[in-house]
Amino acid sequence: MKLEQMDKESIMKIVAARYFTNQNWKWINLKSEINKIYKAYDEINEQYNAYPYMSRDWYVANSATKNIHMCEKWNELKELMGFLDSYAQHFDFMVKNGDEKFFCIISDNSELSSDQKNAIDIARKSQYKIYEFNMQVPDEVAFEISQL
Repeated sequence: MKLEQMDKESIMKIVAARYFTNQNWKWINLKSEINKIYKAYDEINEQYNAYPYMSRDWYVANSATKNIHMCEKWNELKELMGFLDSYAQHFDFMVKNGDEKFFCIISDNSELSSDQKNAIDIARKSQYKIYEFNMQVPDEVAFEISQL
């Protein structure tokens, strides 16, 4: 069976997610779960607005959604939200390994688009690290179907 590009990308994302999990890294799939980050941001803002006697930094550092946004301070989260608003579509994952947070692009050795290259440049200027998870998925897979 011939695999479509969409099938290959799905396989690469599954393998990357498994790798991140096996390394005990925190990660979020930006293609399918970015709304969780926006929701976490909105919830922190709502909590602060309801109880402004605590600092926004406190709400960020102590939020139940800290594993989703992976930020420690309000300014860090606010900058992340601005970056994601403009460039999230060019990255596949946001990953945190200890204190290091980075964006990851899934690749099969194809050329990066000019928009992706621009997003990478801006990410670097914003002090975000970028990694490429590169793997080859065959164009075709063999299988067998049997009646039992």
